Amino acid sequence: MRRPGLAIIIVTGILIAAGAGLWLSLARGAKPPSFKVVRVKRGNLVATIGATGTLEPDAAVDVGAQVQGVIVAFGKDRHGKEINWGSKVEAGMVLARIDDSLYRAAVGTAKAQLAQAEATLTANQANVLQQKANLLLASQNWRRAQQLGPSDALAQSAYDQYQSAFEVAKANLASAEAAVEQAKAAILAARANLATAQLNLDYCTIKSPVKGVVIDRRVNIGQTVVSSLSAPSLFLIADDLKQIQVWVSVNEADVGRIHPDQPVTFTVDAYPGQVFKGKVGQVRLNATMTQNVVTYTIEVDTDNSDGRLLPYLTANALFQIGRREDVLLVPNEALRWTPKPEMVVRGARTPGHDHAARGGAEAPQAILWLAQGHQVRPLKVEPGLTDGTWTEVAGAGLREGVPVVTGESVLPSDSDSAAERNPFAPPRFPWQQRGGKGQEPSPAQGPEPEPAAPGANRKP
Repeated sequence: MRRPGLAIIIVTGILIAAGAGLWLSLARGAKPPSFKVVRVKRGNLVATIGATGTLEPDAAVDVGAQVQGVIVAFGKDRHGKEINWGSKVEAGMVLARIDDSLYRAAVGTAKAQLAQAEATLTANQANVLQQKANLLLASQNWRRAQQLGPSDALAQSAYDQYQSAFEVAKANLASAEAAVEQAKAAILAARANLATAQLNLDYCTIKSPVKGVVIDRRVNIGQTVVSSLSAPSLFLIADDLKQIQVWVSVNEADVGRIHPDQPVTFTVDAYPGQVFKGKVGQVRLNATMTQNVVTYTIEVDTDNSDGRLLPYLTANALFQIGRREDVLLVPNEALRWTPKPEMVVRGARTPGHDHAARGGAEAPQAILWLAQGHQVRPLKVEPGLTDGTWTEVAGAGLREGVPVVTGESVLPSDSDSAAERNPFAPPRFPWQQRGGKGQEPSPAQGPEPEPAAPGANRKP
């Protein structure tokens, strides 16, 4: 009869041996890390701010109508064609005509009223002359009556009549002179009415105020134009498309780095692959807020002598905020990557690395990591301008061609398969490696059979 203690010792030994074998197999499969490196290069760097905008005419004039009526005709351009989209017009050229029947009638009425007022003035002036004559006669009679005085030769009643006639004559003259002034005022009012009527009649002919190109025609023949509190818009004319602007919306975080005459490059989808140049003309102060995002409109002036750029195209603009020539450049990944503490060469760990490894604030100096076998050593550098992909760096011991680490890549062992590198694949055990008894079958072999339950093949 076997002793129980001996069985326990045997089982314990088997378990210890199995654990040691598992640990050795895992240790054999592990490989030291390898690093992704990029060599420091020398070149030029341009830092930019990107934003999106719209091409706008340098000066656009909205031509409206100040009277209401029906559009009866369009004018002719310099080539004798009817005014339409894209027509080139000169200042003073007729764009459209509104039916002017009512306004011609109003001009006729105003002219008649002016003639009537002038005739009234003439009559009142003649009346003034008549009243002056009456006053002269009355004044002479009154002077003689005063010389005679109330006496046997001149009765008191006659004396009073001469005095009254003199006073009435003076009043009549004053009234006649007032009528003359009233007639003159009526003439001024009639002339103003005539001028207004004539102006309204002239407004029936819509003329171009500037020389330019018709960008938009917003009416058709037969359409009724109704002028109310605001003048209806009929045409939109660009003053000069040889100079065009890009209105770019820039975030408030970047607007402080933009100033007038700053170089700008932009592209439009209409001409893929072609880069256009311009410069900042003005930073508008009226900011807009959309979903709590504050943006400012930047006017970018650009030359359009060839007329290729069309109004209202969408532009992708880059504002040049800095430029460096012939400097050392490293990819931004090299400045962002931080190794694990055990990857750093003994004695080369820096306070800045420890601080970054603990997730603290950015160190005063940036650190590049140089591969040294299966470990890395730090190299302090001073970062400069960046374009979002590359960064200007300077520091002792840094030169062109030095390989800097940008990341870590663990190479799979020879026994690893694609399924093992798949993060969604089930875990593999050491005894399931290729070449072992538990080798994973290929797709052609089908799935590996499930292990039999303990004691399934044991005979009684």
